[in-house]
Amino acid sequence: MPDLLYIGDLGPGTTSRMRCEALKELGYRVTEFATDVRQPSVVLRYADKFARRLRVPIDHAGVNRMLLALPEIPAILWIDKGNTVLPSTLRTVRKRAPGVRIIGYSPDDMLQWHCSSFYFLRGLPSYDAFITTKSFGVAELKRAGCPAVLFSENAYDPVTHVPVRRPDGGPIEQTIGVGFIGHHERARCRSIARLCDAGVPVTVTGPGWNRHRRRLPANATILPPVYGPEYAARISATVVNLGFLRKMNRDLQTQRTVEVPACAALLLAERTAEQQVLFAEGVEADYFGDDDELIAKARHYLAHPAEAREIGKAGHRRCLVGRYSYRERIADAIQQVGLPRGG
Repeated sequence: MPDLLYIGDLGPGTTSRMRCEALKELGYRVTEFATDVRQPSVVLRYADKFARRLRVPIDHAGVNRMLLALPEIPAILWIDKGNTVLPSTLRTVRKRAPGVRIIGYSPDDMLQWHCSSFYFLRGLPSYDAFITTKSFGVAELKRAGCPAVLFSENAYDPVTHVPVRRPDGGPIEQTIGVGFIGHHERARCRSIARLCDAGVPVTVTGPGWNRHRRRLPANATILPPVYGPEYAARISATVVNLGFLRKMNRDLQTQRTVEVPACAALLLAERTAEQQVLFAEGVEADYFGDDDELIAKARHYLAHPAEAREIGKAGHRRCLVGRYSYRERIADAIQQVGLPRGG
């Protein structure tokens, strides 16, 4: 059974935690190292923000110190979005253990300044392989120096992203008509405002929205972020779940693309070829090309909630038969990059 050291944000409800658990399920003997250190000091938080903008984030978790102090290097080093891992640390690890397999993973657009760091880009040549959920990232990360880059589409966690039901087994009541879960972004805000102006109330859940409350009509409801089971429950309780792409990340699909159908709920997302391959349009999910189409389809499904539920159920079935879970996606990726299998 291969030893694997997993480095990443391991907070509850994070997708990094979900990938870590998937590797355990695949039989790896996993040692965890959490990088999600929250700073109680206001001064340190501002220092953090400034350092990230300079693309030299502060290693508060001590990941470099930990790696350099390891008495024995594991067979596999899995780094989930390693923005604080120094290039010199990776070179030292490889010098001490030439046979170590260093694998990177990130669901973000790692060529964008706000997603990566100077350390990450300089360290890319030391990875054996990097797994990205951005199809265009394969060529870009190779040009940046990574020896091997693999595209792996977004996934869901079968423990977290499930249809939430009543105690008697029936589907929970859908108390929200149209909803969106995610960070604020200007283009998303404009589209939601258009929906509200057209008489379609929208419930928005996530960070950053209260600061822009004045840009949304009165029939928009803003709720705080939800994670884990509460996240799945919010999706299940919504007739139409909006799927906006993050423009600053050049998204062609997002984590929500798979998570919403996994909860057997209707996904109404911006139309892209990648999403249409994952879920058939009008059958397993639905899509829109502009705000007018968004308004028309939102109105249609609000008037036909049973149809919305059937599409959500079909999307859920596609997740199951399509090998869309983290365990299945990672198992396929491991095979392609040639890692030794778990026990």
